[in-house]
Amino acid sequence: MKKSMMAAALVALLGSIHVVQAHEVIAHRGASGYLPEHTLEAVILAHGMEVDYIEQDLVVSKDDHLVVLHDIYLDKVTDVASKFPERKRADGRFYAVDFTLAELKQLRVNARQGEQTRQVQLSNDERAGMFRISTFAEQVALIQQLNAGRDRAIGFYPEVKQPAWHRREGKDISRLLVTALEGYGLNHSDAKIMVQCFDFSEVQRLRNEVGLKTGLVQLLGEASWGNPESDYAWLQTAEGLAEIAKVAQGVGPWHRQLYDPRTQEVSAFAKQAKQQGLLIHPYTVNFDNAPEGMSFAELQQVLFEQVKVDAVFTDYADRIQR
Repeated sequence: MKKSMMAAALVALLGSIHVVQAHEVIAHRGASGYLPEHTLEAVILAHGMEVDYIEQDLVVSKDDHLVVLHDIYLDKVTDVASKFPERKRADGRFYAVDFTLAELKQLRVNARQGEQTRQVQLSNDERAGMFRISTFAEQVALIQQLNAGRDRAIGFYPEVKQPAWHRREGKDISRLLVTALEGYGLNHSDAKIMVQCFDFSEVQRLRNEVGLKTGLVQLLGEASWGNPESDYAWLQTAEGLAEIAKVAQGVGPWHRQLYDPRTQEVSAFAKQAKQQGLLIHPYTVNFDNAPEGMSFAELQQVLFEQVKVDAVFTDYADRIQR
């Protein structure tokens, strides 16, 4: 099946779905539970699932293109090791910033390797190998085309990945993003765009220095995950949240930061975020990652009815209660 035929089939399959919901749904890396993450095919399938936003993780190529990839590395989701074995760095990793867009387009995208996944496997299918890396420009154009053709208003949710690392590589990813949004006519407060970043200093810079005018979300992780880009514990305090509220519209926490898994009580952080008027967009809410002893239905009940989150990131938009 040719790529264009597959794309048409994906949209036709889900094109008639209509839903009413109190919270919004963000397609995490596209429909990444079903198709290789961040590919155009995953975007099309997510669009047909009637999500509110489709996420684009952004890194920069050698020739300054914004490329949609979750990592600064290529080896977990592409065949780069077999295509360009000599291009790995001393640490054994292959970095997107070392490749031009033309070179990146030669790579095949596959299901994420080295991590547990329930993603549909296509390795034995004739379609395997058809998936390619896409650019932010391509995803913006595709979503706009689908919005026009299907009379929808699905938005964009780009993440600025590792801005400090990119600057050390000579790339100002934030400025590249804002310049791109200006070029698309999308850098304004009415655009259905939420820009996200884990680095609080970069969130401040985006708003105060680089000139971002769209929605902005401070992502929150855990220091125990290693190499934190910000002081996440402080950002979850009343003082930290007040600082976030000066420059951003919302927070994007790990969903377990919002409640006690044992008692299902709402966390003080979640309550304080609400008091600051911040949107709460937790990640990643999937049927296979609810806390032990809590069903997926119970997890959604806690998030939607007790915490009252405004949106969720998910790999499986079709499984989220609407």
